[in-house]
Amino acid sequence: MNENENRTKRKEWVKNAAIIFLTVLLILTFFSNTIMNYSLPEVATQYVQSGTITAKIRENGVVESGDPYEVTVTETRKVKSVAVKVGDTVEEGDILLYLDDVESDELVAAREALETAQDAYEKSLLAAEVTAEILNEANKNTSVQAYRQQMTAAQAEVDSAQKEVDKWQEKYDKLQTQIESVPSNTANISEETKAYNNAKTAKENAEFSLTAAKNNLATINAKIEYAESISDGDAITSLTPQKQEAEKNLISAQATADNAALAFAQAETALNNKKATGDTSGTVESLTNQQKSVNTNLQAAKTKLEEKQAALTKLLTTINQVFGIQDSYDAVAKAKENLNKQLEKSIGATITAEVAGKVMAVNVTAGKNTAPDTPVVTLQPEGKGFFMNISVSNEKAKRLSIGDRAELVNSWRYDDIDIVLSSIKTDPKNPGQNKLLTFDVTGDVNVGQTLNISVGQKSANYDLIVPNSAIREDNNGKFILTVETKSTPLSNRYIATRTDVEVIASDDTQSAIKAALYGYEFVITTSTKPVEAGKQVRLANN
Repeated sequence: MNENENRTKRKEWVKNAAIIFLTVLLILTFFSNTIMNYSLPEVATQYVQSGTITAKIRENGVVESGDPYEVTVTETRKVKSVAVKVGDTVEEGDILLYLDDVESDELVAAREALETAQDAYEKSLLAAEVTAEILNEANKNTSVQAYRQQMTAAQAEVDSAQKEVDKWQEKYDKLQTQIESVPSNTANISEETKAYNNAKTAKENAEFSLTAAKNNLATINAKIEYAESISDGDAITSLTPQKQEAEKNLISAQATADNAALAFAQAETALNNKKATGDTSGTVESLTNQQKSVNTNLQAAKTKLEEKQAALTKLLTTINQVFGIQDSYDAVAKAKENLNKQLEKSIGATITAEVAGKVMAVNVTAGKNTAPDTPVVTLQPEGKGFFMNISVSNEKAKRLSIGDRAELVNSWRYDDIDIVLSSIKTDPKNPGQNKLLTFDVTGDVNVGQTLNISVGQKSANYDLIVPNSAIREDNNGKFILTVETKSTPLSNRYIATRTDVEVIASDDTQSAIKAALYGYEFVITTSTKPVEAGKQVRLANN
């Protein structure tokens, strides 16, 4: 009896051990794929699709002058005021700077020379008084004393006329100072511009998010379609919640994009309205009218002064001829001419434009000194162009051709600017990696202004488009890795498969390719580990 019981117990033990063994074996077999999956590279994929590629590049460049004209001062002088600002257009002879008056050694010497010449002339004139008989033979009705009285009276009239000119000139200059000090009373659109820019950025971000949401939903739908085609119920079950979440995100992104578009339209309208209501004060017009009236009197006073000076000169010529002292008179005239030259340089001196053009830079301010042979103002002469150099990678340079016309990003900010690619050369600062693009720039620009441009081929439609991150390259050329599914009794296995490609167009994020593809494959974009063709991988979110 005991022997039978023992035999029965042994059978039960063997049976239980077998059951346990088989259970463990089944569990290990069932989870072997899952355990193995954790050791595989995890890859992110994207659906190969058709669409549009705009092979353009976006870069910033700084405007430079093609042939600048630099205005210099040959000596150190203190600047009294600056008559121009950057962006002003000047004609030849227009005043650029006013310089402070100085009492130079040359000016002092010129004054002393004039005093010496005048003294000599006076002595010659007085000496002629003792030869009244000669004078009487030349002009019986005129004595030396009469000539001296006429000369004194004529000089007094000149001095009086000069005072009148100085009076009206001072009034004219004061009005000019007042005109220049009146600020431009235009509408302040800084807040509206800021709101417009913020709304534009929000609109662009919302549109980007909407596109991303659409692409995400399209990718999930493609995965579901593929799973349905191979009757993969597990994959369909796992993708369904993702699809619902993607649809919810798309609805939210669409609402955000609509609201951003409405806000942008409102901000644009507000900015345009504020621009339209800009107002200018009548102060400048009033001062200008006063200045015109003063200028009329000033010109009349100058005309009278010229007449009095001419009369004095004629009288002096007559006296000199009568008394034979022309050499003394010529010495005075020469000394006066030299003094006037020194006064022009030292008193009321100005720096004028020697060419017509646009003011590109002003390097001095009122109260500061000029440096000899250092540019004080830089002009862009009329008819001379601007240029802009931009360094880009060799890959980007391949998308461009000489003659390509660049477009300004945010072009609404600019007026009448034309930018054309004129040369593509090796960048001397980085000869192995970069090319130097030179653009000819014409229009309403300033030296030092930064322009954000896009340039390249026009948009075109392509059948096969993949992310740039999917493009790989080795010694055999460029290729992509697609995911092929192999069914097993327990689950699906995903194998990375190489496909050689030819890139025919690219932008900053996508590339159009030629390849032996049908157009619905999943291409690997990123992975947690290096991926080799023919090796098994696991899909992200699977």
